[in-house]
Amino acid sequence: MPINSVITNSNAMMALRHLNDTNRQMAATQGRISTGLKINNAIDDSSNYTIAQGLRSDVKAMSTISQGLNNTKGAAQVALAGANSVSNLLADVRAKLVEMSNEGISASQRSILATDLNSLMSQVGNFISNAEFNGQNILTATSTNILTLSNINGGQLTLNAQDIETDAQALATVAAAIAGATASASALAGSFVTLETTVNAALGGLGADIRAINLQNEFLGQVRDATEEGLGNIIDADMARESAKLSSLQIRQELGMQVTGIANTAPQSLLGLFK
Repeated sequence: MPINSVITNSNAMMALRHLNDTNRQMAATQGRISTGLKINNAIDDSSNYTIAQGLRSDVKAMSTISQGLNNTKGAAQVALAGANSVSNLLADVRAKLVEMSNEGISASQRSILATDLNSLMSQVGNFISNAEFNGQNILTATSTNILTLSNINGGQLTLNAQDIETDAQALATVAAAIAGATASASALAGSFVTLETTVNAALGGLGADIRAINLQNEFLGQVRDATEEGLGNIIDADMARESAKLSSLQIRQELGMQVTGIANTAPQSLLGLFK
């Protein structure tokens, strides 16, 4: 092809190709700067985009699991508060039973103590029935274990039911029927000890379960943070580098436009030789 041709302007075509390439690079760089991501879709990098989508799914799943663990923890903490209130009240119940075991008190005194005892047992029942969180109460006779997801692989963590209602109702029934010192002493050594043992076991079990939930949630948070960091390493744009690249491309674009303009005038210059 002739170097000086008025039909085919190879210099202009080459300049235009370079300018178009610069414009494409500028558009891509501006896209990375505007989103903060170096991989915005599968076209940018199909393999890494697929990996990133999987990691995004993992992060979202871990956030959902963490919320589930927090909900379960809420049920456990409310149950612990209820069991702790019952435990504190049992000291007063014991005191009433001890007083009623004294054969030297009068009938009127025994009646007053019996009324106080029944009132205390009624309060015990209230503590148990009110230990509900989001419709869940693990202190009642009909309660069941609460299972919640603990990781994205389907692992589960168990919040164990702690039935203290059955023994509390048994003691309340015995307390309501106490007629003398012997019956009171029998209740103190029997139903009361049973309830106290059950409540103490519930406190220990709930404390252990809450610790397990806290540890799992903390671990899950660490895994989520590490996953998000790994995701960022894959998709996050180096903003300083992209900014510097954009400045360079803007200069190239300006020069390219000038070169293209000059190349486009070359045929006219050649035609001028024949005037």
